[in-house]
Amino acid sequence: MTALHLRGVVLPGDDERDLWIVNGRVRTKPVPGAETVVDGGYLLPGFVDAHCHIGIGPQGPVDLDTAAEQAVADRDAGALLLRDCGSPTDTTPLQERLDLPRIVRAGRHIARPKRYIPHLGVDVGDPEQLPAAVAEQAANGDGWVKLVGDWIDRDRGDLAPLWPDEVLAEAIAVAHAAGARVTAHVFGEEALPGLINAGIDCIEHGTGLSTDVIAEMARRGTALVPTLINIENFPGIAAKATKYPAYASHMVDLHARAGSMVAEAIEAGVPVYAGTDAGGGIAHGRIVDEIIALHRAGMSTENAIAAGSWGARAWLGWSALEEGSAADVLAFDDDPRKDLEVLRGPKRIILRGRIVG
Repeated sequence: MTALHLRGVVLPGDDERDLWIVNGRVRTKPVPGAETVVDGGYLLPGFVDAHCHIGIGPQGPVDLDTAAEQAVADRDAGALLLRDCGSPTDTTPLQERLDLPRIVRAGRHIARPKRYIPHLGVDVGDPEQLPAAVAEQAANGDGWVKLVGDWIDRDRGDLAPLWPDEVLAEAIAVAHAAGARVTAHVFGEEALPGLINAGIDCIEHGTGLSTDVIAEMARRGTALVPTLINIENFPGIAAKATKYPAYASHMVDLHARAGSMVAEAIEAGVPVYAGTDAGGGIAHGRIVDEIIALHRAGMSTENAIAAGSWGARAWLGWSALEEGSAADVLAFDDDPRKDLEVLRGPKRIILRGRIVG
């Protein structure tokens, strides 16, 4: 493979530097004979979609060919590292394809019977069996396990937790002992304290977060992936929930508070990352929309980019553009820190050291 040479301002930073790419890795010392493919502008570690679902479509599970098309849509938008937060489709074959983004899998959602979207997750009838289910999904994933923390309880007519607090603590300890981190889908308020006090590593959506819970997340370093572009669907969900007026009203209220909740979490120092929730009601390839949404919620432009690039990569165990790092690079003519819309038009997309766009 021909070595590549890039020159530009390497973010995060303000210095123009030269980088070389050999065998899918970044090098910082000159490589004779390298082909210059970027000369000027700005270089950025590839975007991260920290919450998406490769293998889920609007109608439910999809086949592997369709899942690959989803991954291509993300790649073409610059998302070169994906944390797949639960999929019924075994996407491990896609991890071997050099033309697709790197996929960090969380196995399948773990839920209770009739307490999540049908056919997507693993149903656990007895809550006491949650630790065993977590152990199984930890073995099936790539260092992450995904719980459904709350969902509508039809008897109650509103959101309610799925798991007793003491079971959560045991289950999360099982995951940690296996070297996996745990995250959970949570819309409402009630499930959050039990999950966070049990030592969960991340909260997805988190629309019910309160000041006290945010403070505890900040103290523990618990991450938040708010999926703001998905939260925009809440009023539509509420409009269809005519049989459950309390739930519908609750979803409308959570939607109204989402922006201020994320702003408070950012201000408190909670680690916040960009994730779209693509795969159901959200199309793949919208990571820039989520980065912009985080900026509108209170992040500086640079921090919003970090939440969808080098910051999220570090959180998932990947380095930025430095000696020996994975050669996943986006190149731009203009400084995206001055205008986030610049992120929509990379002039070069380099994945695993290969030019793909």
